[in-house]
Amino acid sequence: MALSICEQLDNFVSSYVENASEGVLSIPYDEEWPSLCYNSEGEQGLQGQIVPWQPVKQTQPLSFDNVGSALELTLDSDYCIYFTRYFSNNLIATAPQGECELLQVWNEEDFERLQQNLIGHLLMKQRLEQAPTLFFGLTDEEDFILTVINKTGEVALEQVGMEPKEILAPSLAIFLSTLKPSSASR
Repeated sequence: MALSICEQLDNFVSSYVENASEGVLSIPYDEEWPSLCYNSEGEQGLQGQIVPWQPVKQTQPLSFDNVGSALELTLDSDYCIYFTRYFSNNLIATAPQGECELLQVWNEEDFERLQQNLIGHLLMKQRLEQAPTLFFGLTDEEDFILTVINKTGEVALEQVGMEPKEILAPSLAIFLSTLKPSSASR
C-alpha cells in the first residue's frame, strides 16, 4: 500500500535530518526572520552567526482556505498538507531527473508570502488560459519549476509561463518517495 503524503514527507524530512553533516543542519541566524526551526539563537548582536536548525512540525497547521476562496478553486489536498505540516528551510534533494530544491515555509509570515506568490502564479495561469498548477519546488534548470497539476494531483516539470512539460510522478507522495537528501544542502 502506498504511503500517504504525511508519511512520505515525514520519512523524507527524517532522512534529511539524519543525513545532515554530523547530524546537524546550520543556517545564519536572522533575528528579523524568527522561526521555531532555530535550535538556538545567535549571541546577542551577532546577526548572521551560524546556528543549528531543524524542521519542526506545525502545531496548529496553517490553511490555504483564503487562496481557494479568493480564486474560487479547491486546491489539491496533498499540496496543502505539504506546506502545512512543517516549518523548515528549503530542502535540497536529488530526484531521478536531477537536483531540486523543495520549497518550505520558515514561519507564518513566509507562509503568507507563499500564498501571495501562489495567487500570482494562478492568476498568470488564468490569463494564459492554462490549467491551474501549484508550484512547490525549483530545479537546477533555469525557469523550470516543480508543480502539482491541481486537477489530477500529478507532479510535473513546468517551464514558467508554459504548460507542464513532463509528468514526473502520479502524486506528490510518490514523487517524495523517489527523492534522496542531497549533499548540496550542507
